[in-house]
Amino acid sequence: MTEKALRLGTRRSKLAMAQSGQVADAVSQVTGRPVELVEITTYGDVSREHLAQIGGTGVFVAALREALARGEVDFAVHSLKDLPTTQPDELVVAAIPEREDPRDVIIARDALKFTDLPRGARIGTGSPRRMAQLNAYARSHGMDIETVPIRGNVDTRIGYVTKGDLDAVVLAAAGLNRVGRSDEVTDFLSVDTVLPAPGQGALAVETTADNAELIAALAQLDDPLTRAAVTAERSLLAALEAGCSAPVGALADLLTDGQTVKEMRLRGVVGTTDGSTLVQLSTTGPVPETHEAATALGRELATEMLAQGAAGLMGERAL
Repeated sequence: MTEKALRLGTRRSKLAMAQSGQVADAVSQVTGRPVELVEITTYGDVSREHLAQIGGTGVFVAALREALARGEVDFAVHSLKDLPTTQPDELVVAAIPEREDPRDVIIARDALKFTDLPRGARIGTGSPRRMAQLNAYARSHGMDIETVPIRGNVDTRIGYVTKGDLDAVVLAAAGLNRVGRSDEVTDFLSVDTVLPAPGQGALAVETTADNAELIAALAQLDDPLTRAAVTAERSLLAALEAGCSAPVGALADLLTDGQTVKEMRLRGVVGTTDGSTLVQLSTTGPVPETHEAATALGRELATEMLAQGAAGLMGERAL
């Protein structure tokens, strides 16, 4: 007799279905059980408001977590950057698989690179973080750009360029890779130009805390170095008291001597969306061996950033 299928809760978007399908295949391999995708519509998918207005953090997550709590699905897959930094006691992130490319990319008309865009170029993004850093780069390099707030799925956003409404849009490399559209990228933005969102490119596989057997099975998909990196990034975000709609970028990367991983460098940035002010700092230390050590790394850098005036750059903060 074949074992009962595991039910994986996923958002309905093409990107969510693609990344959930990849996780489903991996879970099937480690458990030997079939996995069926259960499509769930979230508030973030149906609302037409800009993410910063509807709270950013958690708008794509709440409905999936409610389905988990009600027992309608066995586990769920989230884009890690969408997860609120506080974890509910009744749920556990059982696996953070190896991270995809964390960088942001440009898709521009006429295959232009970011620095080749004409004066007055209109660049679409729904992210205050991207706006802050693109505008700061433009200011310091004598470029004249206008960042335009947009929403929508990958097709909609790329459509703004192909239809001629915008000169370029900014998207996450990981998402385009997962939906097989990375060949449309006209420029990869160096993390020295634009730091990604905390957790960008990583997935979180979440289940209920009382499902020990499934937690153990899902743990086989976990990548410890990715988990250490994103834990440090999200700890920075939490210590800055900022949601995922705040203009905060963070990236923890591993420094190697060619073969061995030696240290972890954590970089953080926060800025005003017009790019006039940025607080950008980094710290380097041993690769964190524990959740507590990774959390401490993020908290320490956040403390330094707050001392440099980061708090005043966050815009509207939840009290």
